[in-house]
Amino acid sequence: MTRTWITVVTAAFFEVGWVIGLKASDSFTDWAATVFAVAVSFRLLIKATKQLPVGTVYAVFVGLGTAGTTIAEIILFGAEIQPAKIGLIALLLAGVIALKLESASAKGT
Repeated sequence: MTRTWITVVTAAFFEVGWVIGLKASDSFTDWAATVFAVAVSFRLLIKATKQLPVGTVYAVFVGLGTAGTTIAEIILFGAEIQPAKIGLIALLLAGVIALKLESASAKGT
């Protein structure tokens, strides 16, 4: 995995943070951390799109963010684990991995 792809994964990690922040923030400090996570997430996303295909980067970013947010919701907020939801997240992650692999084979990286 190249440094740029690590940037995309880190951006998705911060995306999960700010999405959780939108649900859980109830103080100035919480909101400040949420705004910080938004800024870091999008800054890293923009940085990655300068070196990788925009469509692939965005799909991977959103896919990882969606999977991470769903898992965080189950762990942090006690959301119900639904087999269909877990299956669809697995399918989404398979698509994200396939996009990343296709991007790597197309560029030779």
